[in-house]
Parts: sequence; structure tokens; C-alpha cells
Amino acid sequence: MPTLRRPLGLLAISALALAAVLPTAAAAQATPASATTVRPDAAGAGWLARQLVNGDHFESVFDGTAYPDQGLTVDAVLAFAASRSSDRAAARATAWLARPANVAGYLGDGTTEAYAGATAKLLLAAEVRGEDPGSFGGVDLPARLRGLQAPSGRFSDRSQWGDYSNNFGQSLAVIALKRTPGGAPAAAVDFLAGTQCADGGFPVFFDRPTCTGDPDSTALAVQALAATGRTAKADAGLGWLTAHQNTDGGFAAAGATVSNANSTGLATQALLSNGRLVAGLKGWSSLVKLQQGCSTTPANRGAVAYDTTGFTPATATRATAQAVLGLAGTPLTTLSAHGARPDAPTLACR
Repeated sequence: MPTLRRPLGLLAISALALAAVLPTAAAAQATPASATTVRPDAAGAGWLARQLVNGDHFESVFDGTAYPDQGLTVDAVLAFAASRSSDRAAARATAWLARPANVAGYLGDGTTEAYAGATAKLLLAAEVRGEDPGSFGGVDLPARLRGLQAPSGRFSDRSQWGDYSNNFGQSLAVIALKRTPGGAPAAAVDFLAGTQCADGGFPVFFDRPTCTGDPDSTALAVQALAATGRTAKADAGLGWLTAHQNTDGGFAAAGATVSNANSTGLATQALLSNGRLVAGLKGWSSLVKLQQGCSTTPANRGAVAYDTTGFTPATATRATAQAVLGLAGTPLTTLSAHGARPDAPTLACR
């Protein structure tokens, strides 16, 4: 995706710091009635809202065929809430996600097929939107998720195709259940904490011969553990993130060297929401440099490129959705759509 030819240059550095420390207050006041914004997170969310297929969901293309993508649609719903904007689009997307056919297609039928990570992610979206998670699309999401917890504390898939559950889903399950009246099960938190590598990072997959930290997995685990009182484990994860931050302020996927917006967005969200402001603002700045600014075609303004190789629509939606989380700096543990502006703002340009 095309790198932003220049940083947005619309905010002074003091304003950047304020937005990182006080994302909710900044979000509530900064978008004018004209539906333009100087805020990178709101501009990204506004662009994302305009990419929704039929105004309510996203699709992914495989072998030339488009399929509904509930996971990416949830990513967008979370981004809209984080940016405190695009609430009309978020409401339409949430209604689409709540259609029983879309719920079943994403979570499985709950009997022969049930997917832990997807269930956790949809539960979090329902909570963020203020929906009733006990009857979302006809499914009791907390009960379904708790039913997928093994005695070890691991949340596992039930599927004829095998168990593909991983640390992303484990962290999201802890975060989402922490927000329920019953709280996160202690065994689930213990299991997550126990997956930490010796160097402080968290792997994507369980039971591998070598424990290899991953920035995306570590960012989610840090948020889950911080919310459940595992401060030492969370601090070690934050230390791992700062030690693996690239010189450009971004983060690369495990095994790679080039920063990408997806990993940087999640890592920056974890850093800013846990008080690591120096590293967090470096990540924030790297995301801004990937955002399409006023010198680009109007249709692309606000989108975030996956990396510095140039703008690619196929990767821009997911990159923008996860980048907005870092640009807003609000943790998943407290994220809420309450008070979000209805409009999908465009980037303010002269």
C-alpha cells in the first residue's frame, strides 16, 4: 500500500501526545459537523466505512469468488468504536453480523462445528456495540464460548477439520469474558499466562517445539493479562514489544523484518493503553506515515497502507481496521461504541 508521501502534518506533536493519552476525550470533540476530520483514527474509520459492501459488511476473494468475511467486518466494527465515529456504518455492520445465517457461518453450528476464536471475537463485538451477548443472532455467545473451554483452560475448536485455536482466540476469549458478569475463568487466564516465552513474548500457536514471540499475539495477550491482574506477565510482554520495535517505529510479523500496519496497529494499541507512551507514540507516528493523505486521490484518503511498498486495495481494508486501533489507543478491554458520532468523516484537506 502506498506510503503516505508525507506525515499528515495536521497535528502538532503535543496534540499527538494528548490524543494518545486521552483518546476518548479527543474523539468526543474533534470531528466537526462538516464530517471532515484532522484525526487519523477517524479519517481511517471513515474511509473504512465507505468500503463496506452494500454498506454493511466486507468480503474476501478466493480463487476469483467473493465470500462474506465476518471476521473483517468485526474488525471494522471495533475500529469504528475506537475512532468514536462512523456509528451508522457500525450499526449496519452489527445488524448484518447478527443475521442467524452469518452467525452460523462464522461460529459453526455449535454442535459438530464450533470455533473458539470466532466466538470470542463476535462476543467482544457484541459487547462493544452494547448488544445483548446472550442472544446475539439467536446464540448465547458467553455460554457458547465457555462451553469450548477445556479443563486446561484452553479454548479449543470443536470441528471435524481439526482444532485450529490459537493464542489470538485465547486472548480475545479472556478479554471478552472479563467483560461479562461472570468474568474471565481463572484457568483460562492461567493457561494464557503459561504460554509466555522465556523472553516475554507470546507465540501464535500452542505446543510448538520452540516458543517464538509474535507481536500481534503479544499485543493481545498483554491487554488480556493487564485486565485480569497479571501485571508482571503483561509488563514482560510490553518489554518484549519495545525490544522488537523497528527503527521506523513499526512492528514486523514474526520471522519478517519489514514493518506492517496490522502488527503495528495492535502493538501500538497495547503500548499506548498500558502507559508505554514513548514506544507507543513511535508506533503511532509510523502508522500516520502509512496513511494516505491529501496528496493522494480523494477516494483513498484516510486509508492505511499495509507497508511502504505502495497502496493495494486488497490489503488496505484489514490494514486500516487494525491501524485505527493503534491510532486511537483505546484498549479492547474497555472499548465501547457509546457516544460515537454517526458520520463517517473524510480527511480534512485544503
